[in-house]
Amino acid sequence: MTDPHETRSAVEESRLEKTVGNRVRHYRAAAGLTAADLAARAGLSPAMISRIESASTSASLTTINRLARALDVPVASLFRGADAPRAAVVVKAGQGTESVRAGSRQGHRYASLGSLLSTSGPSLEPVIVTLNGASDEFPLYEHAGVEFLYMLEGSMLLVHGDDEHVLEAGDSILLDAETPHGPTAVLRAPARFLSVNPVGG
Repeated sequence: MTDPHETRSAVEESRLEKTVGNRVRHYRAAAGLTAADLAARAGLSPAMISRIESASTSASLTTINRLARALDVPVASLFRGADAPRAAVVVKAGQGTESVRAGSRQGHRYASLGSLLSTSGPSLEPVIVTLNGASDEFPLYEHAGVEFLYMLEGSMLLVHGDDEHVLEAGDSILLDAETPHGPTAVLRAPARFLSVNPVGG
């Protein structure tokens, strides 16, 4: 008969290894380090860094301490989220949190649908953007990562680098957000779309 305590322990250990691996990868990437760079700083082999980040090995406390010092972060930050319940944010229709952004002065409306800080991957923020068409000013945006837009209502002209796209209700675009981009004209008002960005993007 399988011991349920052993099964639960194995699951918890796996979750811990994944959390540590994901956090190491996150902080390494944020510092602009390669696996070889981190290995040199921590006095470990690149292969060990790879095994830790892929959660294929359990790092000792000594190794985790070395990694934290090499990444210049507290040891506890490499465990953050390992025992936290998985969160979810529910926003009822029409109850998004109004926020002030670059286009607010031109009368554009932004309603955040919440954000979560992920311990295992990119953190995203979905926002409903409403353009009323009364403004001739449309700021362009540049930020790290990618952005996804889905048109909910109306239509607009969106620029991405040298390209222009007419987006109508039901259309979507996934774009490289490091290229200047954004709506440049409202063709049928109100133009309302869902924008999904990395948190802080």
